[in-house]
Amino acid sequence: MSVRPFWLGVPAAIAALALDQATKAAILTWMTHPPIPLAPFFNLTLSFNTGVTFGIGRDLGAEGAWLLAVGAAAVVAMLLWWLARAGSRVEAFGIGLIIGGALGNVVDRLRQGAVTDWLDLHVADWHWPIFNLADVAIVSGVALLLSVSLLPRRSAPGPGTSRGVV
Repeated sequence: MSVRPFWLGVPAAIAALALDQATKAAILTWMTHPPIPLAPFFNLTLSFNTGVTFGIGRDLGAEGAWLLAVGAAAVVAMLLWWLARAGSRVEAFGIGLIIGGALGNVVDRLRQGAVTDWLDLHVADWHWPIFNLADVAIVSGVALLLSVSLLPRRSAPGPGTSRGVV
């Protein structure tokens, strides 16, 4: 019995959302002090992003948070439509990760007006913008979709072609 790709993307979305929200809740509960260095290139650093990617639009205010949440919800609706038509399990898994990550950040915007970020990668004094597991899910999902789009498509054997049986 074959499982439709849609039903592989849905659990990916739920897992990404749940893991993101659980880690953010833990960080908000116990991290009340300066950054915690974990490695020479990695800190736990509590931050709140009221903007979008890399903090762009952070001065939009409370109305901006709602506007961003509505925009993200519209993107999630389009992604669900795409997920329903996914042609492969990898494509469905990637779309599911993007949906879960987007929903994780939407929940934050609606609940607190900003996205909770806490992962801080750096080289010496140069820091990548602080991010969270929702962002990791989104980037991972996009990477999967890009990899699927770059790989050659396998076609089903047509009539009169060998199926490898001798």
